[in-house]
Amino acid sequence: MTALLHTNDPLWMALGMIAQLCFFLRFLVQWLASEARKESVIPVSFWYLSMAGCLGLLAYSIHKGDPVFIIGQSTGMFIYARNLHFVLKKKTA
Repeated sequence: MTALLHTNDPLWMALGMIAQLCFFLRFLVQWLASEARKESVIPVSFWYLSMAGCLGLLAYSIHKGDPVFIIGQSTGMFIYARNLHFVLKKKTA
């Protein structure tokens, strides 16, 4: 495994790590918002972080040529975008 890490382009590795950080942060944001309100809530920032993480991981998985990861991230992107659409539509109504 160590050999694999040394063959990666540092920019792609950074993109993958930042995308993973976005996925971690979305759960942290959701947890903190829920704790503050004492009920389960999903703040809008959750969906933005989801999309940022998904786009980064999708680009990374395309670069790596991993079809399983590509399909998973592509599906996730549709779901995150649709939920964000619903949130923004409700705000403008």
